[in-house]
Amino acid sequence: MIPEGFTLIERNKPGFMALCGPTYLKRPEGGSPILGLRVEEKHLNMRGIVHGGLLVTLADSALATGLHYVRKVPLSLVTVSLTTDFVESANLGDWIEAHVDVQRVGARMAFANCYLHVGEKRILRASGVFAVVKSAAPPPQERFDG
Repeated sequence: MIPEGFTLIERNKPGFMALCGPTYLKRPEGGSPILGLRVEEKHLNMRGIVHGGLLVTLADSALATGLHYVRKVPLSLVTVSLTTDFVESANLGDWIEAHVDVQRVGARMAFANCYLHVGEKRILRASGVFAVVKSAAPPPQERFDG
C-alpha cells in the first residue's frame, strides 16, 4: 500500500529510473517534494536487504527533484558530486521516503542534503552538488541501415 498523498511518477520513456521504480512523489504545500519507494524483491542484494546502489540512486533523484522545483521556473541539473553515508538497512516491503533540505541555489551551482527514512529510522544521508545547465534538446532520431 502506498501512503496517502503520494502519486506514481509516470515515466514517458524507458530509462534507468524506470528499472529502479516504481517511485512515487508527494509535493507538500510549502515544502520540498518527497520521493517514495516500496521495496520489492528486485531491489534487494544477495544479503536480502536493499541494494546500496538503489538507495544512492533514490537519494540522487530526490536531490535533483527537490532542487528542480525550488524556483518558480524549474531547473535543469546534472550531478557534480554526491556523498553518501549508509546508516541502517531497509528490507523487503519497507516504505522508503527521501526528504530533501535545499542549502543554496545559485546561477551555476546548487547544493542540498537528502535523508532516506523507513518510518522514523534514518537509513541514509546524502549531500549533493549540482550544476545548473541549459535544458538539453532530445537527441535526434537516427536511422541505421544494416
